[in-house]
Amino acid sequence: MTMRFVRSLLCSAAVVSFAIPAVQAADTLSQPVGVALQQAQSALAAHNYAKAMDAVNEADAVAGKSAYEDYTIAQMRAAVASQAGNVAQATAAYEKLIASPRTPRNLKNQMLMSEGSMAYNAKDYPRAAAAIQRYLKEAGPNPAMETLLAQSYYLQKDYAHTLSVLTPIVSRTVKAGQKPVESQLQMLAASATALKDSTTATHAYVLLATYYPKKEYWALLLHELVVNTKIPASLQLDVYRIRLAVGDISTARDFMEMTEIAMQGHMPQLALDLMNQGYQQGVLGQGAEAPRQARLKAMVEKTVAAKKESIEADEKSALAQTSGNELLNVGYNYVTFGQAAKGLALMQQAITKGVTDPNIARLHLGLAQMQTGNKAEAIQTLKSVAGDNGAYDIAQLWVLRLGQAPAKH
Repeated sequence: MTMRFVRSLLCSAAVVSFAIPAVQAADTLSQPVGVALQQAQSALAAHNYAKAMDAVNEADAVAGKSAYEDYTIAQMRAAVASQAGNVAQATAAYEKLIASPRTPRNLKNQMLMSEGSMAYNAKDYPRAAAAIQRYLKEAGPNPAMETLLAQSYYLQKDYAHTLSVLTPIVSRTVKAGQKPVESQLQMLAASATALKDSTTATHAYVLLATYYPKKEYWALLLHELVVNTKIPASLQLDVYRIRLAVGDISTARDFMEMTEIAMQGHMPQLALDLMNQGYQQGVLGQGAEAPRQARLKAMVEKTVAAKKESIEADEKSALAQTSGNELLNVGYNYVTFGQAAKGLALMQQAITKGVTDPNIARLHLGLAQMQTGNKAEAIQTLKSVAGDNGAYDIAQLWVLRLGQAPAKH
């Protein structure tokens, strides 16, 4: 067979759209092999895949073939099998080509990519995952193939591996200041929910609400915050407050519990502010529970008066402490009493001094700044919150909320 025929044959039937390696001068096809492959080429062009594969098998059955003929037959087999959707035969042919020294590195990588894509399209997700993993290992990072790998795991309900693939992808994207892919975040959230990983699910819904602010994402996010058992008691009031800000608090029970948590945290003015909001909304002061609510409010008001009298002594005591935990609380109380400058300064001093959880402290500093009307400073502080106990997610929600509407507290 002539070199012109060989090139024509390979260009029309070789591995899908792959580039063809250079044909060496000594590389020729014998008459039986060349004729059979030409028949395969014609059948393939006519989409008669069975006839094309029979012709490939006929060429392969010729005795005494050269290494070049074996290679050319494998190329044609890969082309016919891939176009016919026969993943197993196409993969076997690709593997033979990949193992050949005739195949350039970049072409081998394309074949590995094709193996994964074909298996995925054939819904053979385990095979797809294995092929894509191999491709990524040998060819290096590829965002499209990484997404396909995550989808391969997700569609076979391998949620743990889905998370292991998507978590670093999403993290890199966010750190680079780019917008994560919505479908990736959806898979991340759904996989975490299936694994009962509330922290990861919450984080995923925060990102969805941030980059794709749809009502359903806010609803799912707030639900995840409520059911997240890993959120510490020190953040429960913060969960309530972001829910209140976005209109997800509507029962007297929620207002009463918020009030009680604020009181337990020695923040009576905040407790009173929350109760007053409940009364303003017409949620409190109604029905059979109205007398109990009134008694609680009276007790809170009395505690507020007492705290105002003791605040300077509280400040002196807190300043003498080794940690800044008490000072942080004192500073926040000053803010709620209307002494914004002093209160914020004490809170910042407390964080510098050292607190049990700096991220929760920065979250509360940001909320205090928000409460005093320092929106820009509040956003800057809230963006500095990190960690994986829920403080980061709540802070991100406040950043999002502050960019959408006037703050509520």
